[in-house]
Formats: sequence, C-alpha cells, structure tokens
Amino acid sequence: MAAVFQAAHRRASSLVCRLHSTYVRKMRYLNELKENDSLCRQAQTLGTFYLFHNLSPFLQEVEKKYLVPQVSAAEMRRMLEKLKETEQWIEKSVLIGCSDEHVPQFALDLDFVVVVFYPGALEKSLIESELRGSFTDLRKALFVVDGKDSPLLASAQSLLRWHDSHQYCSKTGQPTQKNVAGSKRVRHGSRMTYYPQMSPVVITLVSDGSRCLLARQPSFPRGMYSALSGFCDMGENLEETVRREVAEEVGLEVESLWYSASQHWPFPSSSLMIACHALVRAQQAEISVDSLELEEARWFGLEEIVEGLKREPRSSKQDDGSVLPWFPPKQAIAHQLIQEWVKQQTS
Repeated sequence: MAAVFQAAHRRASSLVCRLHSTYVRKMRYLNELKENDSLCRQAQTLGTFYLFHNLSPFLQEVEKKYLVPQVSAAEMRRMLEKLKETEQWIEKSVLIGCSDEHVPQFALDLDFVVVVFYPGALEKSLIESELRGSFTDLRKALFVVDGKDSPLLASAQSLLRWHDSHQYCSKTGQPTQKNVAGSKRVRHGSRMTYYPQMSPVVITLVSDGSRCLLARQPSFPRGMYSALSGFCDMGENLEETVRREVAEEVGLEVESLWYSASQHWPFPSSSLMIACHALVRAQQAEISVDSLELEEARWFGLEEIVEGLKREPRSSKQDDGSVLPWFPPKQAIAHQLIQEWVKQQTS
C-alpha cells in the first residue's frame, strides 16, 4: 500500500513540476519578446491578433454565443492585401500574451492606426464584412464573452489606450516611440522611458456584523448597488485608503479590515482593483452619505442580498416602474466580495 501511495505521489509531483515549468518557460519567453525587438518582430509574423477599432474589441456571434477570434498573421496579411493595405500595420500591434505552446498573442487597434498613420484608409464596416463579425463596446464585451477571454480583452484595451495617450514625452513634448512589443515607449533624445501604469483603487464591502453596506453612484444603471470604491491617494497605504474612503463616502469609522483579492479593471483608464472587507461597530452604523460621491447608500440584510444575487438587470423592473436592487455580475470583483460575505454569514 505504501508503495502505491509513493508511486502516486511521484506522479503528482512530476505533474506539478511540469505545470510549473510550462508557466516559467512561458513567462521567460514573454519577457524575452519584450526585451528583444528582433525576436518580437519575428514573432509578429507567426502570432495571432486580437483586433480592436477605436478600443472596441472584435467579436463574432456563433449560435447565440460571443467568441473572440484570434486572427492569424497569415490571415492578417491576406486581409490587408485584399484591402490594398501595407503589412506595416502589423508593426503597430502590442504583445499581450502567448499560448502554452508559445504562440505569441498581439492586440491591434485598426482605428488608431488609421487615424495616426493612414488617414481614411480603412473603414470599420469593411473589416467587419471581411472577418464576419462586429466591433463591440468593451463594457458589453466583458460580460458576454467566455470568462477566460475577459481579462485578455481588458488588458489589451488598457495597453492600447495607454499607447494612444502617451505618444509624446511629458518633459520635452517630443514624440515617443514604442518598442516592438509595446511594453514601453522611449524618447531617445532625452533618454526618457515610459512604462504602462495602473491606478490602484480600493473596493470595500463594509459590514456591521449582520448586514452589509452597498451604494449607488449616479452613473450606475438603475437598481444596481455595489461596494464602495475609490482611488488611493499619493503616499497612502491600503489600510489608510480603505478607512478614508469609508469615512468620506458614508461617514463610518472602520474598526478592522482584511484583504480579499485583486482584479485588473480597464475603466476609466486601467485600474488595479484591490478588494477588501471592512467591519464597523453595529452601535455606530448610522450612514451619512456624501452626496458629491454617491447617490445612495444603505444597509442590506442577508435575505435581501441572496435574492439580489439571483436577480438580473432585465428582471429587476417592476410593473409600477420601480426597480428592485441588483448587484454587479460575477465577472466583477464586487460580486466576489458579496458572495464571500454571504458565505461568512451562512457558515
């Protein structure tokens, strides 16, 4: 029996090592592409491309499902040739990942290329017709595509947006050039190098022990409530940001807090969402809403939260025109915070 167990343990250990090695090799290959322009330029001729137009990803609808097609380099060349365009467009792509088989993955915004390099050269409708799909607003796309595709689309759009808004050196006002992978931009004359950045944002689910607090911003869809959120101020640590945001937005003092998870979020312009739970005293739980930040904030009991998690936006509207509360979809980290709170209450 011991021999059987040892053999099984060796097989499991070997599998873990192989998985680990695959990940390490993949990360090192991507880093090499970022650092070696010649190697990355060669990879562009062999990789696949996620296409965007004005920062909207290209999707295809197949049997009522939305797919994110990866266009091969050969398909890209055929399309550009058919539309009488140059292969130089491919050079404007940015590296966003690679498959386990080391097939590089790039993102390319055709509208950005058109505006900056070839004004009026290519129409959005021509691309959609040629590839049999449509460019879809990212806010919709993130919630209709497969869960594994959402993070890639989000990071791709954020990187494309960053390049679009950092074409000039902030010190000299002179143009910057991206490296082939798009992992940085350089102003060679001043030796200034710019790297893509994310803004840290805390998102906090506040509880008084038996209830959780959710709020609405004026920009939210009707009926949607979510956790409190706000950008980190310069010099703040995570804990200070949570305490300040809760105090500012709802007038409560945090007694304790703990970290949950993090998520990249492409809106408004690439944020790192840092999710936390915070506890306030039940005896000091009277809400005072900052109307400059929030439209409404209130406490929710467990039963109301459970019902709200089952509810979709379309089913929240009542016959009298009112809207029942509903919460962010499962792709959003706020949904995870709410689910964790429910689990705490029911365990």
